[in-house]
Amino acid sequence: MGKALEDNPSVTEEEHGSHLDWRKRMSDNVAFALIVYTGLQIFVTVGALKQGFSSLFPYIALIILVAAIIPACRWFERRWLPMSDEAASDESYRGAFRRDQLMLWLLAIGLPFVLTALLKTLFAAA
Repeated sequence: MGKALEDNPSVTEEEHGSHLDWRKRMSDNVAFALIVYTGLQIFVTVGALKQGFSSLFPYIALIILVAAIIPACRWFERRWLPMSDEAASDESYRGAFRRDQLMLWLLAIGLPFVLTALLKTLFAAA
C-alpha cells in the first residue's frame, strides 16, 4: 500500500485510511521497543547473569532492568502526546520524529548489550 501511495502522489494517506499521526506512531514505536528490549534482556543479560549466579538474582535483575527502561520510553511518548490533531498530522515533524525514533531504538537495542558488558566486567573484577 505504501508503494501505491508513492506511485500516485494525487492519492493522500487519509484516503487510504492511514491518517498520519505522529503521536500514534511514537506510541507504537515505544510499545515495540519495549518488547524488543525485554526480549534482548531475557536472552542477553539474564544469560550472562546465570553464568555467575544460580539463584533468583538473574530474574530479579531482569525485572529491575525492564522497570528502569519504562520511564525513558515514556519520555519519548510524552514528547509527542500533547500535540494538537493538526500538528500530529503535520509533515514538517518528520525529521524530529525520525530523530526520536532513532534514539529510542538505539536505546532499546543497545542498552541490553551495554548492561551485559558492564555486568560481565563487574563479575570478572569480583
